Amino acid sequence: MSMRARQMSMTSNTARRSVPGFFLVLGVACLVAATFGGRLALGLVTFGILAACSLALVLLGRRSETYQGLTEKEPDERFARIGGRAWVGTGVVLTVGNLCAFIGDLASGRSGDPYFWLVATAAVTYIAGVAFWSRHT
Repeated sequence: MSMRARQMSMTSNTARRSVPGFFLVLGVACLVAATFGGRLALGLVTFGILAACSLALVLLGRRSETYQGLTEKEPDERFARIGGRAWVGTGVVLTVGNLCAFIGDLASGRSGDPYFWLVATAAVTYIAGVAFWSRHT
């Protein structure tokens, strides 16, 4: 195997391990924070969900051509499009969810915090992204 091929293989393996590792570290952080906040059960549930996601990603990394393609240093056009669309879908779901929570909070007579700030940040980020990409595409 050439030196370039070994470097690419190491980079891909690092990316495939770092994403599940991120989920696991995030789960531990949530568990610790919830424990300090007096909500151990919630921390354990959150850790369990994130650990299951981490395990799923490890298993996908071994067998899924799509996951392997998405975690390459420079994915080809197809995988870049799949990843981009996945992030767009995630952004839409999070924005709509926060908008619904904001409206529900207002309807309940509360201030809407912190949902207001999440929705406002999403709106400003969208406008900035459109302005940026319209000049750089």
